[in-house]
Amino acid sequence: AMEAAGRRYRARGKGPAAPPWKETYRRRCMERLRSSRAKLLERYRRAGERVRGPAAGALLVQEVMELEWRGLEESPPDPGGKEALAQMLEDPDELAVLEEIQQELILQEQSVIEEYERSLQFDEECLNAMLDGLDASDKVICPVCRKNNLTVRNHLVFCQCGLYISTQGMTEEKLRSLLENTVTEHSHRCFHNPEFTVTSGMEEEASLLMSCPV
Repeated sequence: AMEAAGRRYRARGKGPAAPPWKETYRRRCMERLRSSRAKLLERYRRAGERVRGPAAGALLVQEVMELEWRGLEESPPDPGGKEALAQMLEDPDELAVLEEIQQELILQEQSVIEEYERSLQFDEECLNAMLDGLDASDKVICPVCRKNNLTVRNHLVFCQCGLYISTQGMTEEKLRSLLENTVTEHSHRCFHNPEFTVTSGMEEEASLLMSCPV
């Protein structure tokens, strides 16, 4: 109801000077949204392809506003306490203030999602460059640093970045098709890009590990 009423009054001009509760409430909402960044991205990833674009808005905003509203009711910043807040919901100007806060939070949330999208796109471009490099020649670009070519020997694969793995009977061609097949197989099941790292246990030899953040 709060939201619907807020929308009805959006057309009205800005009300009188912002009420004292506004700054407190706005600040708390912003802080909660910032500290919920991980939760927001988790929710966005779970929603996946279905919510690309503007429809992705307000994944957490409503929840944040409701939680902080309850907090305000428990310890109101203004004299008059709960009654003042209850009356406020009847006042169109006050509702316009709530709507304003909601819009601000939605923008904040979308900018977090856009930044995340940009980093994904960058990863994807790096990965594509790696795969193009694989196609272009016998050389294999290191999947860990994505900059240098790997040096492949019969019993050893290494890179300037520090990757150093013992192998048996390895060739550039064999390594390239292993990498290509693994990345392609993953892309059929998941639209996020895998990451490569070198792992080694106490006793184990170093090995190349592909993992996915999702």
